Amino acid sequence: MADVPATAPNAGAGAGRRAGGGSSSVARVMRFTAMRLLALFVTVVVAVYLTILIANMGGYVDELRRGQIREGVSLGMSMDPEFRQLPQVERTALIEGLIAIEEERLGLNRPFLLRSFSYLTNAITLDLGRSEFLSSDSGSRQVRLIILERLAPTLLLFATGQLLLFFLALFGGLVLSRRYGSWFDRFVIALAPTSAAPSWFYGIFLILIFAAVFRVLPFGGMVSAPPPPNPLDYALSVLRHLILPVSAIVISAVFLSIYSWRTFFLIFSSEDYVEMAKAKGLSSQAIERRYILRPTLPNIVTNFALLVITLWSGAIITERVFNWPGLGSLIFTAISITDVPIIVATTVIYAYLLAVTVFLLDFVYAIVDPRVKLDSGGVS
Repeated sequence: MADVPATAPNAGAGAGRRAGGGSSSVARVMRFTAMRLLALFVTVVVAVYLTILIANMGGYVDELRRGQIREGVSLGMSMDPEFRQLPQVERTALIEGLIAIEEERLGLNRPFLLRSFSYLTNAITLDLGRSEFLSSDSGSRQVRLIILERLAPTLLLFATGQLLLFFLALFGGLVLSRRYGSWFDRFVIALAPTSAAPSWFYGIFLILIFAAVFRVLPFGGMVSAPPPPNPLDYALSVLRHLILPVSAIVISAVFLSIYSWRTFFLIFSSEDYVEMAKAKGLSSQAIERRYILRPTLPNIVTNFALLVITLWSGAIITERVFNWPGLGSLIFTAISITDVPIIVATTVIYAYLLAVTVFLLDFVYAIVDPRVKLDSGGVS
């Protein structure tokens, strides 16, 4: 009985330390989350504002718009017979008044610096506004509807191509790491430099061979014209149009990607703990699963997450080569006619997706890799 009072306080102190440690851990994670969100938000704001400045050419686009307004008003009024009968002073005053009204409607009466911050606020709050020149197939000028209309074709093309490329490279690299030094290994290494050419470069040759010469596949587009009314025929038509662009995407990067993953797996397969596992008599499948694939899991997760982000951006030249009606073609058209709302909106969406992905990856690392810990200073 004499020992009970001595041990009870120690037990209570241990429980207090455990409770204090738990609350301290939660506080560290909360501090890390807050600091990480703040840093990513600042990065997004800076990136979006730079995009606004570049898309508007530092305000030079405003001068182009003023010139277009003046030209349009002058041309429109010159077609009016009553306007031509007015004295020169009244005609000039009327034109200047109409120009001032139009500039005020578009906000051009304010300095560009002030409007740039208004654009920034709208972009950050995802108030994408209206397009200046482009419209959707339904005739809407809402930027949100225009982007949503082009998003589905881009996701279809690049989800098919990039996911196929990712899994081919991942499993191909694993196969090559098992056959290090074989003729197939040397063959893939020899073909790795072919990935220096972009996908559109291979796309041109694929079109020439299979569309122009053999005439077995379409030149471009997403579906035949006119589109087949039957849903099954429509899906088969889309599938035929997918073959060439997906093949171009895969061919342009598959050998280098396989070589990179193969090298990555070889690095981990030469570690001392792998040799120890082999000495213990573990099977090759168990060694790959426990000691090669598991350490590379953070890298695999990172590559997959960034791949998903790139699906939303498309590829401008590749989509133009295949006449694919996706976001890449939309961005190309918007840049060529200086449709600033479209350019800024696509950048904002990409920046937010990238920031969210980077933020979530920090927590995913802590789950898949026990060596990673979260604290207020970052990932350690």
